[in-house]
Amino acid sequence: MRSGFVNIIGNPNVGKSTLMNAVVGEKLSIITAKAQTTRHRIMGIVNGDDFQIVFSDTPGILQPHYKLQESMMRFVNTAIGDADIILYVTDVVETSDKHAAYLARLQQLTVPVILVINKIDLTTPEQLETMVANWKTALPQALIFPASAKEKFNIDNILKQVVALLPEAPAYYGRDTFTDRNLRFFASEIIREKIFLNYDKEIPYSTEVTVTQFKEAGTQYHVEAIIHVMRSSQKGIIIGRGGAALKRTGIQARKDMENFFEKTVHLKLFVKVNPHWREDPQKLRQFGYDF
Repeated sequence: MRSGFVNIIGNPNVGKSTLMNAVVGEKLSIITAKAQTTRHRIMGIVNGDDFQIVFSDTPGILQPHYKLQESMMRFVNTAIGDADIILYVTDVVETSDKHAAYLARLQQLTVPVILVINKIDLTTPEQLETMVANWKTALPQALIFPASAKEKFNIDNILKQVVALLPEAPAYYGRDTFTDRNLRFFASEIIREKIFLNYDKEIPYSTEVTVTQFKEAGTQYHVEAIIHVMRSSQKGIIIGRGGAALKRTGIQARKDMENFFEKTVHLKLFVKVNPHWREDPQKLRQFGYDF
């Protein structure tokens, strides 16, 4: 039996969450075009006849400007330290000199590193050949796989390589487990994804979602959640004229929850001003961050 922890790291917007969802076969990580969509470390588990892979999606690497981002980077640093295999994801746009300090850390690791050049559907074979050569110089010990997580191109080969590199170990989780997160967490993440999709500028980065009620009643879930914002003006934007914006977000979130949970969902959303929550360690701990 082979089992191990395969941690996905990389810079913002390179497609880490899309890759995670592709290899796991479930939408566990929310995805938007905006940077910093992923804030937590989220595990997705793949079981085979003689192997178990525990994947972890992590926030994009950044220079922290407030305590929330410090917590996000702690998830990344922990993931580098406890991996059996590192999946370092880049894309066809960024260059190897971005966050060079993290590349230097990867060069010092004794565990295998698989470098995935994502979004190759957006480049040419000639350009890709140059990228591969540059990355071989930057991370000479890494195994390089061009891929398109969105198109699911080369995902099977990445999985085969991961299985081949897994250490011999018993399974860490039961075979019917596909993530370490509970349904409340996914409900809050689905709502947060809709906020990222529906609002611009500082709004997505100033909001957090907490689920205050999650009750199962037969074939239905009754969910209540609070959208925390930092200022009254942001509360007004979230709600919108006549409540239209909040209603749209709620409808979209409810539909996604019903698809994910495979049950009817009744969703109520509330908006609360919670000043400076991004800088308050106590509030960050309440919101599930590492402080």
